[in-house]
Parts: sequence; structure tokens; C-alpha cells
Amino acid sequence: MEFSYWANPSQSWGQILEGARFAADAGWRGVWVPDHFMPSADPGNGPGPTDVEMAPFLEGWMLLGGLAAAVPDVRLGLMVGGNTYRHPAVVANMAITLDHMSGGRAVLGLGAGWQRNEHERLGIELPSLKERSDRLEEAAALCRAMFEAGGQRVDFVGEHYTLTQAPVEPGPVNGSLPILIGGAGAKRTLRTVARHADEWNAWGRPDTIAGHLENLRGHCDNEGRDMASVHITAVGLLIIVDDAEKAEQIRSGLDHRSGLVGTVDELKAVIEAYESVGVDEIVVPDFAITGPEKMTTLERFNREVLGN
Repeated sequence: MEFSYWANPSQSWGQILEGARFAADAGWRGVWVPDHFMPSADPGNGPGPTDVEMAPFLEGWMLLGGLAAAVPDVRLGLMVGGNTYRHPAVVANMAITLDHMSGGRAVLGLGAGWQRNEHERLGIELPSLKERSDRLEEAAALCRAMFEAGGQRVDFVGEHYTLTQAPVEPGPVNGSLPILIGGAGAKRTLRTVARHADEWNAWGRPDTIAGHLENLRGHCDNEGRDMASVHITAVGLLIIVDDAEKAEQIRSGLDHRSGLVGTVDELKAVIEAYESVGVDEIVVPDFAITGPEKMTTLERFNREVLGN
């Protein structure tokens, strides 16, 4: 099982850098940052402006550029990039640039986009779920074409995006660049993963992830793709609790986001459960442990749970 670190952008740059350097020193596989511009206003993402939206929030692509220069070894990407925010051809160029800045460590994370309040505040269109799903599939195909262009021009004709002799130079450092798609929509998102993605990510405890993987397997079979060629990642909030009863109460309140909540022994068991259902990598967010206890908790997780 591999592990990656996912940083809360409400922290300072120094705090994010500290967590990323911890992950690199610990031998973890990657460092991820969100692609949002403000916190979600409330669980319903609206309807009006709230004080919660005014929390400090650093922009994801700029963070990745800084991390590329400051942190060695780990892969770097957005978890995940909102496709509604930028034209995918622009995103592909940004990802290739990050790839060169980092010596070939970039991963392109893509998602359909969902957070209503930031679309409303910034005047960005939030299309229907169907159109967002359509756009995500086209975007993934377009980015794949650009990543594999081999320094040539790219033509692409879709319903939402068109490229006419678009130059791609330089290309990715390693000849291509991995695409990770986030989300668990059974009909569309997982079909897009089967068609275009190298990697997949979703929130969920092992039983939830197992259900998603059954759906993904069906799409892979329909597309004639070997399921083993998709790198499977899962994410859950990290909270280490020494009392099992209290841990269960927290898990109940967090529902599907409670994947890494528990005692040390419970966390060891849940990691084994993730592995048993087919997860290759666990993404560890610091969203629930920001502040003075963050590094203590990450170090304890690495030492007592992972045995490093």
C-alpha cells in the first residue's frame, strides 16, 4: 500500500510546505492540493454569502509550482482540478509546465466541478450535471491527446471543445502524463475513468470503495480495458483516537469521509481492508488536523500505524 498527503489550502504556505516535506521524507508517493478558491459556504453550498467563505484560501496551481521547486521526489497534482474553471487545453499546458518544473512528477487530476458557491461568487458558469459530465469526458480525451502528441500539433473536435492545429511543445518529460479522475458517479464518471484515466480517486470507507470498484470493473469490461491498468486511490479524514467508543461516535458523524478515523489498531485494520478490496494507495488529508497538532498526528500515523 502506498500513501500520499493532501494539504488543506486554508493553511499558510509554510504549514503546507512542512506537511509536503514530511511526506517526501517519509517516502510517501505524492502531495496533493485542492482546486478551490474558497471554502464551501455550508453543506448545501449556499444560498448566500457567509463568513465561512472568508477563511484564507490559497490557489492550487500556484501551490503546486512552489512545491515543485521546494519539495523533491513526490508526485504533485490537484485533487482534483475543477473542469469548469479553465479550458482543458490551457490546463494541459499548465500540467506539462508543472511536469518540467518538477522533473516529470506531475499528475493531472480532473473532476467535473461541483462547488456552487465559488461559481456564483466568481461568476463562473456551473452547467447541469449532465453537461458537466459530458465536458469532463471531452476534457480527459483532449488532455490525453495533447499529452501523447509527441511534440506535434493536435486537432480535436468535440461538442464543447475544439482544437485546430494546437502546438504541443515541449511534451511531458516522460513521454506522457498520468490523468487521475476523481468522483464515483456510477454511470458517467466511472465510465470516463475506464475510457481515459490512468488513476481514480474517491472518498469512502472500504465497503463503499468496493461498491464503486464493481461499477468501475463493469465499465472497464465494456470498454475492453484491463481493470488492473487503473491505479486505485481512496481518501478518508485522518483522526487518531485512543478510545474506541469515541472513535465510533466520530465515524458515525462523518459517514463516508471517516475512512481513517480510529485507534491505532483500528487504523491498521482499515488499511488492510482497503488493500483487500483493491485499493493501491491511500490519500491522507490533513483537513481534520490542521493547527499545532497536525505534524504530531502525521508523524504518529507514520510511526505507529505504518511502522515507519
